[in-house]
Amino acid sequence: MNTLDLLIGGHPRSALESATFEHTNPLSGETITCTAAATASDARAAAEAAARAFPAWSATGPGEKRAKLLKAAEVMEARQADFIERMVDETGATPSWAGFNVMVAASILREAASLTTQVGGEVIPSNVPGSLAMGVRVPCGVVVGIAPWNAPIILGTRAIATPLACGNTVILKASEQCPATHHLIGEVLIEAGLGDGIVNVVTNAPPQAAEVVEALIEHQAVRRINFTGSTQVGRIIAEKAARHLKPVLLELGGKAPFVVLDDADLDAAVEAAAFGAFFNQGQICMSTERLIVVDAVADAFVEKLARKAQTLRAGDPRGEGNALGTLINRESGEKLNTLLDDAQQHGARLACGGKAEGVIMQPTVVDGVTQAMRLYGEESFGPVVAMMRVKDEEEALRVANDSEYGLSAAVFSRDTARAMQFAQRIESGICHINAPTVHDEPQMPFGGVKSSGYGRFGGKAGIEEFTDLRWMTMQLGPRHYPI
Repeated sequence: MNTLDLLIGGHPRSALESATFEHTNPLSGETITCTAAATASDARAAAEAAARAFPAWSATGPGEKRAKLLKAAEVMEARQADFIERMVDETGATPSWAGFNVMVAASILREAASLTTQVGGEVIPSNVPGSLAMGVRVPCGVVVGIAPWNAPIILGTRAIATPLACGNTVILKASEQCPATHHLIGEVLIEAGLGDGIVNVVTNAPPQAAEVVEALIEHQAVRRINFTGSTQVGRIIAEKAARHLKPVLLELGGKAPFVVLDDADLDAAVEAAAFGAFFNQGQICMSTERLIVVDAVADAFVEKLARKAQTLRAGDPRGEGNALGTLINRESGEKLNTLLDDAQQHGARLACGGKAEGVIMQPTVVDGVTQAMRLYGEESFGPVVAMMRVKDEEEALRVANDSEYGLSAAVFSRDTARAMQFAQRIESGICHINAPTVHDEPQMPFGGVKSSGYGRFGGKAGIEEFTDLRWMTMQLGPRHYPI
């Protein structure tokens, strides 16, 4: 069992009154972590430590920042086995998904390292004779990153890597579902030289989540917040931050549409749909949740997809032959079963799969989903995909956009011009043509529209999120004044 303290000011420390909380393995129920349970006072201590570290880190040259971020990537890869063990135990993910998390997270750190020399600005022509006017990007201060459990190494690293590259100090507010995994990110960064308050990690028990987050948001040193998680919680965070006039980057829920037009390569579409819908048990913000298939190819498509899905088995993530692991908890399975019951009561049919048994759920395709069913609009966040049959391309577009969410989307067609024109009309922050809805790269602008949030992680887009743009001038010669 892992026993973990808070990481504040570069050092482990107990929470107030040495409070702790325990987390159990989703499948076995065995206690696997005993972690410090922060209070609002602990959160404020983390903010103060980050504030003390900010002047020196913000003034550190890009070469030194780059070297430390590159070192962190190396240390992260060296500790891959530790990351895999913690992530599998805490979330029920498969070892392959956990290993992929490490690979992508290390790439995020290397991409952040490359950004250290790109935090620049521009010279802006001035109407004042002899005035050199500039727009300059500068670090904003302390950045709080709030990361989820479903891709914990990727998303925990993403929450703080670019802010660090921009010269900010950071606090990673760990998920209650994977405190040991998120804690290890802090350990890695501190080992790489980002200690002394540059990187801080706060863990908390679920009942204290609201007070800890509120204390972080309201602290005067905190200047930016980024949150990846549910739309429901994202709204709360945005409202609290708005009261303090603090910008927030929100990457929230999704209900990704996957459109199959009548001229699509069905075999390619099936492979992409199965990956997008069922990878990591469908517990990814970009997961394919809605298959929108033109009637002309719907029967063939659902038959092929059901056959493919039946080859993917869910179970013990360490079990031989299990492509999929477990759900995060039993409550998730109960919610999915309720959605299935509702869909079937309103006329949908199961093409394959079925109800969750505890935290194990086999890949499930629900055919004939309509607006009368909860599964049509509610984010399921599990290995359940809803198939909607439509008569033509225009109805496919209407159904694709008939959602409060707008994160990722996909469209399949052999006619690339047709697909591009269709993709341009989909309301989403991300759209892939002839590729799955699940895809990310560290240099890409990642984020959504509508209830999927606002702001963008990734590459140069992240620089704009985690810096302030200052107007600065230098008068190079005499200046005339009217008085």
